[in-house]
Amino acid sequence: MADTSAMTRRERDDLCKIVRQRAKVEKAGLTQRKAEMMAEFERQISSIYHWDDDAVWAEANAAAKKACEDAQTVIAERCRKLGIPQEFAPSLRFGWFGRGQNAVAGRRAELRKAAKARVDAMEAAAKTEIERASVDAQTQLLAGGLTTEAAKEYLTSLPSLESLMPLIDVDAKELVLALPNRPRLV
Repeated sequence: MADTSAMTRRERDDLCKIVRQRAKVEKAGLTQRKAEMMAEFERQISSIYHWDDDAVWAEANAAAKKACEDAQTVIAERCRKLGIPQEFAPSLRFGWFGRGQNAVAGRRAELRKAAKARVDAMEAAAKTEIERASVDAQTQLLAGGLTTEAAKEYLTSLPSLESLMPLIDVDAKELVLALPNRPRLV
C-alpha cells in the first residue's frame, strides 16, 4: 500500500470518497449478481434431458429398450402357457425420465427455497466484505494523516470483531457451564 502520510489531506479525503463510491457500486452490483445466480439455478432446475441429446444416452436407451422388449416377449410366452388372457396379462414397459428429483413440483419448490436462502446468505456475506474492505481502505488512507500519538493510539485501540466475538471451543462441558440456568453436571 502507498505511503498515505505523504498525501495531502485533500487527496486522502478525495480517495476516501472514491472508496465509498466504489463500495456503493459493488453493493449495487450484488442485486444483479443475485438475479443472475437465481436465473442460472432456475435454468438448471428446469432442464429436461432427452435420451437423444447424447450419443451415450441414445445407445443406453436403445439397449434398455431392446432388453425390455425381449423380457416382454418372455413374459407374454409364459402367460400363454399359463392360460392368462392377453388383456389380463402382466407386462413390462420401458421409459426414459428426462428429469431427476426436479420432476416433482414440491421438490422444485424446496430446492428453490434452499437456493434462495443460500444466495441471500452469499449476498449478505458479500455486503459485509465490501463494507469491511471499504472501511479498511478508508482507515489506511486517513491513518496516514494522523499526527498525534493520542490519535494513532486511539485508532489501534478500537476492538476487532474477533476480539468481541472470539471463536468458541466445542467442549460440551464448557458450553453447558456458559449457559444461563444451566443443568448441574454430576
